[in-house]
Amino acid sequence: MATVILVRHGRTTANATGLLAGRADGVGLDQIGREQSALTADRLAAVPLVGVVSSPLERCRQTTRFILDRQAGAPYAPIDVDLTECDYGLWQGRTLTDLASEDLWPAVQSQPSAVVFPGGESMAAMQARSVAAIRRHDTAFEAEHGPGAVWAAVSHGDIIKAILADALGMHLDLFQRINVGPASVSIVRYGPSRPSVYATNTDSGDLSWLSNGIQSGDAPVGGGAGQTAP
Repeated sequence: MATVILVRHGRTTANATGLLAGRADGVGLDQIGREQSALTADRLAAVPLVGVVSSPLERCRQTTRFILDRQAGAPYAPIDVDLTECDYGLWQGRTLTDLASEDLWPAVQSQPSAVVFPGGESMAAMQARSVAAIRRHDTAFEAEHGPGAVWAAVSHGDIIKAILADALGMHLDLFQRINVGPASVSIVRYGPSRPSVYATNTDSGDLSWLSNGIQSGDAPVGGGAGQTAP
């Protein structure tokens, strides 16, 4: 299969002030978020991406633009609503400090598989739609460009955490153990027998080793020799 680079959008004013933006309109990158996105785009410039799929929300589309502007080619760049932020319902627009006093908050932290946000989406449904979208695009890119294809998905923190939990074989109730910072890069390859996670939550480092794709095969006993740059 192809290899997907999961990119969280850069920091927003809502992130900086502790506000749960959710799907609200008009939430864009702040200055730090633009700088973060530019740095991530510079890292990805060494990797010829066949596609960059984005959540429809402004902060993801802005981050995607930074990535596309630094690609030598012209990757396919669709918008996918299944990669959009979780629908937090009545929680949207409130501060995290305020939400921490809600009766539902402990379940969000320790049993998210049972959480349905009031007037919104369940966290289980969020994971199901986002994982299905990633696997659907991955299959399509592999079919068109071959197993060495590398593509990016630009989405949101909880979405990427849920995708990584699935790839790691973790129950959704454990996904809060995963951290995904603004403009961070995580890397997953969906092999024939299982997904392999090559990186999580990175914000620095050379990615040129991805330019030739990742070879399929069994997991090396002892860890193997690692990836090498071209």
